[in-house]
Amino acid sequence: MQKLFDLSGKTALVTGGTHGLGMAISKGLAGAGARIVINDIIPEKLEKAKSEYKADGIEVATYVFDVTKEDEVKKFIPIIESEVAPIDILVNNAGIIKRIPFLDMEAKDFTDVIDVDLNGPFIMCRYVAESMVARGKGGKIINMCSMMSELGRNTVSGYAAAKGGLKMLTRNLATELAKHDIQVNGIGPGYYATEQTAPIRVEGHPFNEFIIQRTPAGRWGEPEELQGTAIFLASKASNFVNGHVLYVDGGILATIGKPANEE
Repeated sequence: MQKLFDLSGKTALVTGGTHGLGMAISKGLAGAGARIVINDIIPEKLEKAKSEYKADGIEVATYVFDVTKEDEVKKFIPIIESEVAPIDILVNNAGIIKRIPFLDMEAKDFTDVIDVDLNGPFIMCRYVAESMVARGKGGKIINMCSMMSELGRNTVSGYAAAKGGLKMLTRNLATELAKHDIQVNGIGPGYYATEQTAPIRVEGHPFNEFIIQRTPAGRWGEPEELQGTAIFLASKASNFVNGHVLYVDGGILATIGKPANEE
């Protein structure tokens, strides 16, 4: 059974794996035996992340390139595969969000989010999958979707549009790449206790109270709780799972919620 989840000898590229959920997923994949490659557009972030990985005994290869720039992706995928190893697992984690009310949002703000959160994964999938197909040994692609792949919320119209599109891109790529033994799936995180959410995860903050009330588990998720999901979708254990988004959300999507005065 352990062999089903063993990633020894596999190479995983995790975009934006410098912090937060991306780093947690990278560390999980490394723990299952995978070599880890991460990228970012800021060299200093990569250097800091490299030290954090090293503190956990994980060696990572780092590359500076922008997932939204097709020419850069087209250039760096062969470089990574030459200097490290062929990419067996791609995790499209890099993303941004702009919290702006719809009636105040400029078209550029909308397209900036679409560019990183939807066009970026398309470009990465395009060139990594091309290499996977050429090798003929299959592969795994994991797209980081979101609760906003299914639900709307105030001020995130660009993000919701991108993540909804990413869900459908995941399904379509699963359809087209299945014949090459490439499985394309998504992870939809709920609300997690990361450095980015720390300012609002305090007692008395309205959003903190909302998340605890709205989540059946009654708490925020811990980043490490995504690791098992990522390992599953990256391993042989998921060879017949394709075009699926696995929501790791503490049960939010399963319920309409409960009245504030209900125990």
